Amino acid sequence: MTRSAGFSARFRLPLPISGPLHGGGALARSVFGLLNQFVPIPSSDWEESRMGKLDGKVVIVTGGGGGVARGMTIALAKEGADLSIVELRADRGDEAAREVEKQGGRVVSIACDVSRRDQVDAAVAETLDHLGRVDVLVNNATGVSLATSNLAFMDHGEADFDHILGVDLMGSFHFMQACFPHFKNQGGGKVINFSSGAGTERLAGYVAYASAKEAVRALTGVAAREWGRWGINVNAVCPAAMTVGMKSFVENHPDPDFEKKAYGDRPIARLGDPEQDIGRVVAFLASAESDYLTGQTFWVDGGGSIHA
Repeated sequence: MTRSAGFSARFRLPLPISGPLHGGGALARSVFGLLNQFVPIPSSDWEESRMGKLDGKVVIVTGGGGGVARGMTIALAKEGADLSIVELRADRGDEAAREVEKQGGRVVSIACDVSRRDQVDAAVAETLDHLGRVDVLVNNATGVSLATSNLAFMDHGEADFDHILGVDLMGSFHFMQACFPHFKNQGGGKVINFSSGAGTERLAGYVAYASAKEAVRALTGVAAREWGRWGINVNAVCPAAMTVGMKSFVENHPDPDFEKKAYGDRPIARLGDPEQDIGRVVAFLASAESDYLTGQTFWVDGGGSIHA
């Protein structure tokens, strides 16, 4: 593991989410318990099912120290990938890297503010220095926090937009531009951008976050059209709320009925698992199995957006 000492330490709460994760108090916690009691996360022996579909591939994951991303990086490592974990907080990145190391692959932890193009360029260069190449980019970093959650349209300020757009949209844009020459020169690559149902559902109280995540989908589609000629696939993932990292949002959200309203009527009525549910989809999109897919959005939400 390495750490770039010159990178900014500007604090950003790196919440392990990519969608509207909210709820409140005992009621929401009881809803979680009921959902997972009646529709449990399927058990499986990952070691028996691993295919090694990413053997020899180098994957950059931004926001890689968060809960959802941590499960995702473990899933990628189990498929044979070497990981570059990019995280604003170096301690979180290093902790995630130690977990990935247990899978036997190579890993580098890089501190980086994704809204800063100079730091993004340095992070890609450091990945190349330590891992030799880059095959897959997963743009997962988000700037959403409790401070900008459930905030009325008229209460959003320019600073809220600047921060979330800087991390979610411009962070993805910066990394895509920085990785593109390497993908082009080696004859292909994969980009997986994280969007959110907050955008597709036009979720009230999240105008900055929803706007940024819908812009990420537009970014995905335009790049897919332009880059397909070079064998570069660009897709987006819209995940539902995950099990990891939910408690603080649940316990602090002002609407005690939000989780019941948002997740109680899903066809698959349980919260998702970062490794098994999100990780496997990302591993598929990172692999050769998805070579004929580009410009698409994949909703991984237990059927919550069947109507979308």
